Amino acid sequence: MWMAQEVIRRKRDGQVLDSDDIRRFVAGIADGSLVDAQVAAFAMAVVLKGMQVDERTALTLAMRDSGEVLQWAVPGPVVDKHSTGGVGDFVSLVLAPLLAACGCYVPIISGRGLGHTGGTLDKLESIPGYDCSPSVERLREIVADVGCAIVGQTARLAPADKRLYAIRDVTATVESIDLITASILAKKLAAGVQVLVMDVKTGNGAFMPSAAQAQALAQSIVDVAKGAGVQTRALVTDMNQPLARSAGNALEVAEAVALLQGEVRSERLWQVTLALAEQALLMAGQATNEAQAREQLLQAWRSGAALQRFGRMVTALGGPPDLCERAGHYLPQAPIRFAVWAQASGYVTGVDTRSVGMAVVALGGGRRHPADTLDLAVGFSDLALPGEPVGEQRPLGWVHAASQASAEDAANTLRAAYRLGPEPVVPAPLIHQQLV
Repeated sequence: MWMAQEVIRRKRDGQVLDSDDIRRFVAGIADGSLVDAQVAAFAMAVVLKGMQVDERTALTLAMRDSGEVLQWAVPGPVVDKHSTGGVGDFVSLVLAPLLAACGCYVPIISGRGLGHTGGTLDKLESIPGYDCSPSVERLREIVADVGCAIVGQTARLAPADKRLYAIRDVTATVESIDLITASILAKKLAAGVQVLVMDVKTGNGAFMPSAAQAQALAQSIVDVAKGAGVQTRALVTDMNQPLARSAGNALEVAEAVALLQGEVRSERLWQVTLALAEQALLMAGQATNEAQAREQLLQAWRSGAALQRFGRMVTALGGPPDLCERAGHYLPQAPIRFAVWAQASGYVTGVDTRSVGMAVVALGGGRRHPADTLDLAVGFSDLALPGEPVGEQRPLGWVHAASQASAEDAANTLRAAYRLGPEPVVPAPLIHQQLV
């Protein structure tokens, strides 16, 4: 007789699970026959003992097949992108409409925040009326018409991953190459994509802080995805500082809209976006070299075509039709807002990026428990980045909070997260490695 606890025990003891055991365990996650404690125990056993490549692939495919696998009838390449998460990372909000304006079809199945990192769905839910859970039929219609849609997992797409994802977030089982690979690719393979570009973060604000860990995860994703028939490339990128000037759901949406309108507040975020989009266009056959791909992307940006696609996506998913023109009117705003000043003048030499993310969580912008309700307005804006001066004329950033007390706590955390020096420094390289 098959027993879930025996599967957990074998993995706890470091044994290799066969594909049938993995498939049946994943089915139990999806249909609810396994309780949360069993799912959490399995996740912890995987974190502690790891999986071999065959186990990892079996887990990924079982999670993909726990629901519907989409098929597409569109006249162009179906492309997706995923990031392992960071602070101030809203690349998807800009990249999806950029690629759509260049002839791709981009259904991005995104998740919510994990730990100290923000979630794309949480950001989008700061837009009034935006439906992150349309029917599969409606998703197909929007992607075919607009060219892109950023949504969450429905009950029909990789339901096992949806449940496991939430349990991992609150059981200290996020940082596992095996579970991260399976979670990412279950959604991507279920979405029926042909091309996938991965952004694997490394640094003090990443789930994989060391370059070796990030490279291992990137290679794992590329190997499993290509084994499943999806063209895949991964970039290992820097997360030793916030990627954008903003950290917090509505604040990041506002900066994304500004970027699509032509205002580059964070050059690093813009360059990561372009680098990922270039690789996507090359794999999709929409460009023959990187220079040609970048010119297409810049033309889509400068012409306003990408901004138009974003606005159409928001409207199609229930958001206001004039969000791009009146973002400040629609996005929620925190009642307390003030500048956070450094205790001395100097140049930013480093940032404890994880602490910045955890400060957003403490403000109410992230979850401690799966059922937590977020305050979508809170966070930081206009953050100073390494190499830049701060002092009497330039604060470390601005805090946005629901109360004076929480704002003061967040401000103190932000000050402690910044390191200052007498001379400017050269920021760390943006792109560490590319894996194909």
